[in-house]
Amino acid sequence: MPQSETETAGASWRSGLPQADAQARLRAEGFNELPAGDGRGILRIVADVLREPMFSLLLAAGAIYLVLGDLGEAIVLLAFATLSVLITVVQETRSERVLAALRDQASPRALVIRDGERRRIPGREVVRGDTIVVLEGDRIPADAVAVSASSLVVDESLLTGESVPVSKRAGDGDDAMARPGGENTPYLYSGTLAVHGESIAVVRATGPGSELGRIGQSLKAISPEPPRLQVETRRLVRIFAAVGAVATVAVVLLIGLTQDDWLKAILGGIALGMSLLPEEFPLVLTAFMVMGAWRLSRVRVLTRRASAIEMLGAATVLCSDKTGTLTQNRMTLAEVRTPATTWRTGQGEPDPEATILIGTARRASSPEPSDPMEKAIAAQASPTIEGELLRRYGLQPALLAMSHVWQDAAGVRRVATKGAPEAVGALCRLDPADQAWLPRAVDEMAGEGMRVLGVARGRVPDGPLPDEQMGFDLEFLGLLGFADPLRENVPAAIDECHSAGIRVVMITGDYPATAQVIAARAGLDAGQTLDGPSLERLDDVSLRESIRTTSVFARIMPEQKLRLVQALKADGEVVAMTGDGVNDAPALRAAHIGIAMGGRGTDVAREASAIVLLDDDFGSIVRTIRLGRRIYDNLRKASAYIVAVHIPIAGLALLPLLFGLPFMLSPVHIAFLEMVIDPVCSIAFEAETEERDLMQRPPRAADSRLLSGPTMVFSLLQGALALVALAIVLFVGISRDMPTDELRALMFTSLVLINVGLIVVNRSFSSSLSVALRRPNAFLWFLLSVVAAVLTLALTWPPAMDLFQFGPLHADDLGVSLIVTVGLIVCLEAVKPWWRHSLHR
Repeated sequence: MPQSETETAGASWRSGLPQADAQARLRAEGFNELPAGDGRGILRIVADVLREPMFSLLLAAGAIYLVLGDLGEAIVLLAFATLSVLITVVQETRSERVLAALRDQASPRALVIRDGERRRIPGREVVRGDTIVVLEGDRIPADAVAVSASSLVVDESLLTGESVPVSKRAGDGDDAMARPGGENTPYLYSGTLAVHGESIAVVRATGPGSELGRIGQSLKAISPEPPRLQVETRRLVRIFAAVGAVATVAVVLLIGLTQDDWLKAILGGIALGMSLLPEEFPLVLTAFMVMGAWRLSRVRVLTRRASAIEMLGAATVLCSDKTGTLTQNRMTLAEVRTPATTWRTGQGEPDPEATILIGTARRASSPEPSDPMEKAIAAQASPTIEGELLRRYGLQPALLAMSHVWQDAAGVRRVATKGAPEAVGALCRLDPADQAWLPRAVDEMAGEGMRVLGVARGRVPDGPLPDEQMGFDLEFLGLLGFADPLRENVPAAIDECHSAGIRVVMITGDYPATAQVIAARAGLDAGQTLDGPSLERLDDVSLRESIRTTSVFARIMPEQKLRLVQALKADGEVVAMTGDGVNDAPALRAAHIGIAMGGRGTDVAREASAIVLLDDDFGSIVRTIRLGRRIYDNLRKASAYIVAVHIPIAGLALLPLLFGLPFMLSPVHIAFLEMVIDPVCSIAFEAETEERDLMQRPPRAADSRLLSGPTMVFSLLQGALALVALAIVLFVGISRDMPTDELRALMFTSLVLINVGLIVVNRSFSSSLSVALRRPNAFLWFLLSVVAAVLTLALTWPPAMDLFQFGPLHADDLGVSLIVTVGLIVCLEAVKPWWRHSLHR
């Protein structure tokens, strides 16, 4: 097969920049280590941790004990503070690495020619002097000068504000860059979009040196709007912090004024403040979002915006492409039909009429096809195309057909056309017989699930070529039918969506009869179909009414997807939308969850989306929704646990005041508890497996809060009952006249065991206790084993007992702690069913 125009014109640039030179340019331009997007460095992470209130309280308590001369207590508190910083820094650093890896995978990629070979590399690795290949739908990675251009049209509205794309021509590779704007220039600019054609270009500027880079420098000061979950957790932390601050000041004043012991008052206030401050919320949110993105990446789904993770569980409508998503996107030419004959694959060699029709369709296709149908045509046609391609006429919204004008060695010019049967028929001005045959043949082929194209040809007289395809005198040849098998996992995946209360809508450019057949095979309700022309005639109110009962949309143009998304959103739906083309970008951006196809998707579709599927498979979408529901479900459990566990801790800090007893908890005790609570809520709950009924629940409300009313009430109930259990232990200890150090050991042990009980209760909102205990969670059981070992050490090793101010704990004392813990779990499990339905809203 001859080389394409682009390759031929750019032959002198074929070898490209040597790889060694590219690496040297990277180093020279300051890229010894590639930047990690907006990632934070180690110093920034440490600085952020040092600003946390919990760390400040630990340091304050350590300093006070140091002033009092209690070196052991001060050292332990400072050690806890240092360990807390190390744990957080390690976790945050790992999170940043995961995010950097995900950014690298999800970032736009560039096709460059280096050492004579084409290579896909991250767009940020392009350097000055690189030779890049620009294809239709690509986002141009750097400022460059085109050395060849084949029908290249670029949307430069990002830089110029002009909505009309401009054509490009080939120039001299040594040309200096000019400012954006104007027709027929050879200059390509970073960030702009190739909407048609292809080109080979030489890079002149990258990064901050590009036109887009200069604009980007002025955008650094603009902060993006934070995700809803982040705003909500900040609000919760502020509320708890305010309550904690007021309670701390009140305790300090109460003890200081009544007992005239201000150091004791300050330490007691610090202990109470630490017990009330839910500093785990930001840590939990970060861990869940990062680990959620990582878990999605393991099933070959890239998350571009964290807000998509929290919206996945609320999706009510899933709008899916047909080709390549529901089907395998492995087109084969199944049938060639003309008014006189029909040839099917497997019937031997095509007859002469079929051969002519296939050859004409090949001439109407790209010389180097990438579209699945064009590949299927090329596989059946002659391997070579003779002649010179003079002009291409692309698809237009008003005319779904494309034409190529060729000139042979004798100077004869011919046009080859293919496209939607009705569009090609309109171009051919069919006689009455063919007008009657065409829709009947299309219906029959589409009824067998084929995707149908019409083919025509014509001879072009001398003189200027027409501006539009309507200017050609075409002869209708016949129809091509393509088979694209349904993916095997699609019916089961759609059934799972239906059980989860998610409506699946198929949107395709195919003929309605073809769409109905595929939809029925997939398990969709194909009884009612709406096509593009009919959609265009509906006003917004009528469209909203129609989409409530329609699951198949055929002959839909990409720009009509945006109207469908807007209509669904106006009807109160939470919309997930798939797309792969340049024109799909507005719909992807407008949808609550834009899902781009990573395999066949264009850069602009990927950048407009919130999620990118590396496998263009409908099953991946359903797995993504399942994971999204699991992530949010576990995040809600962790949040409920955080609220519940702080109530008994704060209560134990306050209860002794009511009985005139010494403080049961000091900062060292609370620091120890925080070392348990932090990894439990951020790692153990994140690792919880999904609930059995996860995909049998209806989607949660889009405006539901992480701690909704029922969830908050249930958390407060858990905390209140846990506090009652602690109060019972305290009454038992007081009634037995236990020494203060033994009572402190009993109360702390009871608090740790009650903490474990709250963990067990919150592991599942749907399953029984016996089922929840059998669910695997290796990290949780490892952590609890470590806690048990450390607690045993603190209760039995004299130096540790002195540090924690513990006396000996007797077997009957431990029995009291176990009884109240078991009683707490039984009570909470008994009342949990009353909350199950509302907890999942």
